[in-house]
Amino acid sequence: MMESFNQSRRGVLKASAMIAGTAMVNSFIAQSAHAASGDTIKVGLIGCGGRGTAAAGQALSTDQGPIELVAVADAFEDNARSALGALKAKFKDSPDKVKVTDETIFSGFDAYKRVIDSGIDMVVIATPPGFRPIHFEYAVEKGKNIFAEKPVATDAAGIRRFLAAAIEAKKKNLKVGIGLQRHHQAPYIDTVKRIQDGAIGDLILMRAYWNGTRPWVRQRASLMERKEAAARKAGKPVEPLTEMEYQMRNWYYFNWLCGDHINEQHIHNLDVINWVKNGHPVEAQGVGGKQVDTGIDSGEIYDHHMVEYTYADGTKLLSECRHQQKCWNSVTEYAHGTKGTADISGHRFDLIGGGKWKSDAKGKDPYQQEHDDLQHAIRNDIAYSEAEYGAHSTMTSILGRMATYSGKICRWDDALKNGPSLMPAEFSFDAKPPTVPDENGKYPIPMPGNYVAYAGQK
Repeated sequence: MMESFNQSRRGVLKASAMIAGTAMVNSFIAQSAHAASGDTIKVGLIGCGGRGTAAAGQALSTDQGPIELVAVADAFEDNARSALGALKAKFKDSPDKVKVTDETIFSGFDAYKRVIDSGIDMVVIATPPGFRPIHFEYAVEKGKNIFAEKPVATDAAGIRRFLAAAIEAKKKNLKVGIGLQRHHQAPYIDTVKRIQDGAIGDLILMRAYWNGTRPWVRQRASLMERKEAAARKAGKPVEPLTEMEYQMRNWYYFNWLCGDHINEQHIHNLDVINWVKNGHPVEAQGVGGKQVDTGIDSGEIYDHHMVEYTYADGTKLLSECRHQQKCWNSVTEYAHGTKGTADISGHRFDLIGGGKWKSDAKGKDPYQQEHDDLQHAIRNDIAYSEAEYGAHSTMTSILGRMATYSGKICRWDDALKNGPSLMPAEFSFDAKPPTVPDENGKYPIPMPGNYVAYAGQK
């Protein structure tokens, strides 16, 4: 009996020591995520395209306290070096802000780990959206504060992964900002609050648009010429442009990387409506297709989507996004209520009976303000997480794509639970991407009626 008691006691002491050790580790992580006002915040950048370079510049431009960029990463070394050159030029009068060395320039599919493991306090994640759940999860695991660009995923599996990591981030007291900058734009904040307070009455209908022309496209032939020129300059043999490399360079046009333009761009407008509603839709149905952008470098994404979203209280959102030349362009959001209409993007109301209102709120550039707000939270240890609404607005975009691709009603709970991963099985430049071209260089296009958005869809 005494031996049994001693064994039990030793077990309790061992377990207590383990619990105490875990508490100490969690306490250290929580403390390390907080920086005092005079501390220098060391920043790493993952994803060195135009948005990543700009976001890093905005992070370094905050007025919250000393800060420096110490590491950069991209799948392609030339992108990493190009971003670094641009940032050094931007801060030529403040060279201490950019302290990246040759040893802290990382490239390849695992470069994100090397940046996060390089001793940074905060990471800017601006890779193609498909990678963001992976990079976010690792940053949370390692106890880093995070600014992640939108959207935060390209599929429901990525959203599930991101939301799980977001729970862990809160447990660790990490601060998380998401690049949905309208939440930091003074006239938007003013307008949305007034709508929520009943200025236009009970909401009846919302509308949201991102209609414009397509952004950049990187042609396969031009990318091959660029690769050949770089090889000749370096005195190296010319390697073929693999399909994975091509899709990574031209990432906007492939769903596993971008999630379609309803996800990459229109998310801003859908996010505003979710903000107004203080929630997300419960189902969606819609139409879309690939009618104009049909060239060999336009990948697999649609060039137009029209979606009817339904929220839990029965109110509807009519959502439209289009990439077509010589058509009506608009990047706007509207709300219709029992007392009038709000042009949310224009920050004004037209009330029944002739009354009008327009916000006179002033503020800093919202792209800068969102970084100021995040770093203020880091330095003052204020609870701060935009991860959940960032994930919900991304899932709203994905739900709309599921509806237009399938031609069927898509329900939030089922889609989030059962939506598959679009990501490749292997990450290397020699690996096979999820979709590949046919003998004519064309990619398979999702066909309504045949496309299955998620298991169990009816």
